[in-house]
Amino acid sequence: MGDAVIWDRIQFGFTITYHYIFPQLTMGLALLILICKVLALRKRDPIWNDVARFWARIFAINFALGVVTGIPMEFQFGTNWARFSAYSGGVIGMTLAMEGMFAFFAESAFLGLFLFGEKKLGPKGHLVTALMIFLGSWLSGYFIITTNAFMQHPQGYAVGADGNLHLDDVWAFLGNPWALWQYAHVMCAAVITGSFVMAAVGAFWMLSHKHEQAARRCLKLGVITGLVATLLQLYPTGDASGKLVAKHQQPTLAAMEGKFETSTHAELAIIGQPDVQARKLENPIFVPRVLSYLAYGSFGAKVVGLNDIPKDQWPDNVELLYFAYHIMVGLGTLLILVMLLATFSLWRGRLYHSRPMLWVLMLAFPFPYIATAFGWMTAELGRQPWVIYGLMRTRDGTSPQVEAGNVTFTLLGYCGLYLVLGLLFLYLVGREVSRGPRPLAVKEEAKT
Repeated sequence: MGDAVIWDRIQFGFTITYHYIFPQLTMGLALLILICKVLALRKRDPIWNDVARFWARIFAINFALGVVTGIPMEFQFGTNWARFSAYSGGVIGMTLAMEGMFAFFAESAFLGLFLFGEKKLGPKGHLVTALMIFLGSWLSGYFIITTNAFMQHPQGYAVGADGNLHLDDVWAFLGNPWALWQYAHVMCAAVITGSFVMAAVGAFWMLSHKHEQAARRCLKLGVITGLVATLLQLYPTGDASGKLVAKHQQPTLAAMEGKFETSTHAELAIIGQPDVQARKLENPIFVPRVLSYLAYGSFGAKVVGLNDIPKDQWPDNVELLYFAYHIMVGLGTLLILVMLLATFSLWRGRLYHSRPMLWVLMLAFPFPYIATAFGWMTAELGRQPWVIYGLMRTRDGTSPQVEAGNVTFTLLGYCGLYLVLGLLFLYLVGREVSRGPRPLAVKEEAKT
């Protein structure tokens, strides 16, 4: 059973990490496409419309890959995590169903109208479809985040006579404070990803001397939106999320910071290597008192260390959690710096002609993906050893009839399939980027 738990976790971790490559870009692009359509209508600028149409094609490719890679995760709730599904399905089944029935279908239907119905709908009708894509995409995200937030900080449930969880207060469940702040934090991350990808494509076009009018608009929108999103990611969404961890998951906070000794005026570890056997942080660089303030709003607040927490409450992998958290924070700081420099260059009127800055923007787009992956690793590793925090341990949520060998075999199959899908995705996106925006009139002429 122990081996099966490990492979179940590896398989789900791999499939969900790969899957989330796609939704984060679609959710980020949904807002950016809507902004492009608003600017096109207000400014009567057809180039903004061409930019919106181009990014809608990228959105569609991402959306399709997101659907294909998301289906195996739904099956894994039944195949690999049957006891978890039986225990919690009466609660989280509602949001998973709502995500599929309302948000997903609304998003896909209006995406079709946006891609193929512009001539029939007219400018205002086309804008409405962009708004509905945005609402569907972001509503879908909220239902998924609410499900995850329940696993992090259960709210709105009751234990039934059968010993399983049942939904007791739907508004407490949907309005879980953990869900609200986690959602804001995740959506900021999605906008950051979308902004960096948009700016990277604009920079590529400028460096290649192609589609320069569209490239300027992509750069301007990507840089300005990216700066706002990176700052909001830090404060208030990141700050509030950290305070929730400090309040409700003290072992997680201690492991994230590599803190073993309980203390007041706790220092913040900028760098270091946790030695769990010796219960100390090696080669640390500290900032005095800052951790107490960030966690509890007071420089003199007490922060509980791992030494004062029972070992069976510790996260399973303290070292990996510590490094995942610090990589996320380090990359987040780097992303803020990049957008600050790009915005300054834009303000001074130099961005479009500054080859070093354009190269930085073009090459920086993978870093939001990496930061987001490590952010989710921080959240999920931090919740361990619980699959539902304080209610059900991860080892008790598996499917007892599924052996480790079966999980390993299907994991290898996923790896091969996802490699093929990844190559197809890169080809399709690369082809669209090389073609660039195409005015609607050109497409109509091609049909006649």
